[in-house]
Amino acid sequence: MEAATLDIQIKTLPTSPGVYQYYDKDDKLLYVGKAKNLKKRVTSYFTKNHDNYKTKLLVKKIYNIKHIVVETETDALLLENNLIKKYLPRFNVMLKDDKTYPWICIKKERFSRIFLTRTLIKDGSEYFGPYTSVKTVHTLLDLIKELYPLRTCTYDLSQEKINNGKYKVCLEYHLGNCKGPCEDLQEEKEYTENLEAIRQIVKGNFKESLIRFKDQMMVHAEKMEFEDAQRIKEKIEILEKYQAKSTVVNPKISNVDVFSVISDESYGYINFLQLSHGSIIRSHTTEIKKKLDESDKELLELAIIDIRQRFSSMSREIFVPFEVDVGEKLKITIPQLGDKKKIVDLSLRNAKYYRQERFKQIKIMDPDRHIKRLMAQMKKDLRLSEEPRHIECFDNSNIQGTNPVAACVVFKNGKPSKKEYRKFNIKTVEGANDFASMEEVVYRRYKRLTEEEQPLPQLIIVDGGKGQLSSGLKALEELGLRGKIAIVGIAKRLEEIYYPGDSIPLYLDKKSESLKVIQHLRNEAHRFGITFHRQKRSKAALETELDLIPGIGEKTVVELLKHFRSVKRISEASLEELIEVIGNSRATKVYNYYLSKKNKGGKT
Repeated sequence: MEAATLDIQIKTLPTSPGVYQYYDKDDKLLYVGKAKNLKKRVTSYFTKNHDNYKTKLLVKKIYNIKHIVVETETDALLLENNLIKKYLPRFNVMLKDDKTYPWICIKKERFSRIFLTRTLIKDGSEYFGPYTSVKTVHTLLDLIKELYPLRTCTYDLSQEKINNGKYKVCLEYHLGNCKGPCEDLQEEKEYTENLEAIRQIVKGNFKESLIRFKDQMMVHAEKMEFEDAQRIKEKIEILEKYQAKSTVVNPKISNVDVFSVISDESYGYINFLQLSHGSIIRSHTTEIKKKLDESDKELLELAIIDIRQRFSSMSREIFVPFEVDVGEKLKITIPQLGDKKKIVDLSLRNAKYYRQERFKQIKIMDPDRHIKRLMAQMKKDLRLSEEPRHIECFDNSNIQGTNPVAACVVFKNGKPSKKEYRKFNIKTVEGANDFASMEEVVYRRYKRLTEEEQPLPQLIIVDGGKGQLSSGLKALEELGLRGKIAIVGIAKRLEEIYYPGDSIPLYLDKKSESLKVIQHLRNEAHRFGITFHRQKRSKAALETELDLIPGIGEKTVVELLKHFRSVKRISEASLEELIEVIGNSRATKVYNYYLSKKNKGGKT
């Protein structure tokens, strides 16, 4: 289709709510999107300057546009979700989940059985769930079993067959786990009342069951049936214990879905909590791969529709951290304080924990993906034009102005490359001058790399604030490298990151991976520089005491230090002690040197 025809298509789009579909020249579906106003939304793709490379690529590939007009925005949301799942367009986030989740089934039959199932059969049976954890289902079923005797057999307990004496009670009856409806030993009315209480427990409402048990306990107590009263009391304690464990917020918060999102450069992580009577009856976190640099709002809106469909949620209210557009039939609450805010914070915490777990798993199982994600995140956080696969960090060390040195550490793909670390003796600077020292070492480092045609880093970090940054920048300018390599300074106190020509520093999130890598770089440079500085100071101290003695070489110095442990002990040793270690000739030289030094000291 020619560009003019595409332009006409855009101009003639309706302003109604609906779903638009982008196709390439081979009539392959590229992207499905929803809109309150189809014309306005689609036009924006062709009139805006898109920063994201994938969005630019999508627009370039669009050859044909189709659309479906719907009545409401809610219909648009549902249709978009269904089309994405059906056709899996290349540029849409993938909202798919291959898991089959467990349900609790109350079978449609006389004296209904209750059991776990992963298959939904449309036979009139009731299904509660799905649950994201099999453990949760088993815990609930164990609780129900402890509270209410229910049959587990698969017999057809029609009244006719029971009357004809077709069945006999089994071991479960003798163990007290079943009241024997198969032999007409339990009334259907009592069994049905138990089922209703079980429905409420599964929904998270324990109130009715507690009232019922307490009434029964009082009846038994009044009749002096203390063993039966004690048995009911134990059931109350079991139920109260489970309720205390389940209730995490105000019990008045009922029939609510809670959603939150956290994302990085490549993925979004959405947590879903379902509340009933103050208890979390379901928790689920899903990971969504970004395709077009989708915002948190877009990710959350897509996920809310998908998750509510998947888990057959009938809740009419949702709690979210910010405003979302998910249809007019839902009540949207953005809590600011109190129990409602706490539950949204809990949801967000679950999303963060899930993200951290995924990071750890990926780091072990798929290191390439971890590196790719980390580099993409650093590029975004530090506002760089390319991924910082190769970073170098500089630090000066000149404690009390002595033996000024500098260190350069190298990180490749976020990890130290120790064989490429370099030490520098400051040559052109007298005394302690951090700014001049920084300029010298940055200049020397990149002059050498350029002359040797070695690869240059994508990012240089100097340990210090605006002064050190300016010095590093000046060195790059002299080499003609300014603008070709990104350079930043990191100040120690508040971890401010300074950029050339910008007086306002950048503050990264204290928990961000980007800041952790930068701190690791800075700490490594500091450690490496301090170690080198200590070596120089130690060497200088030895030179003044031992290496200055005529006729005494490095081997003799090492032998003396190994034996006497310090220069002071060597200076105080007798001639005989020295002879035992290094022989008469060298011992005499050392002894006479220190004797002469003592005599000079005595005259003063």
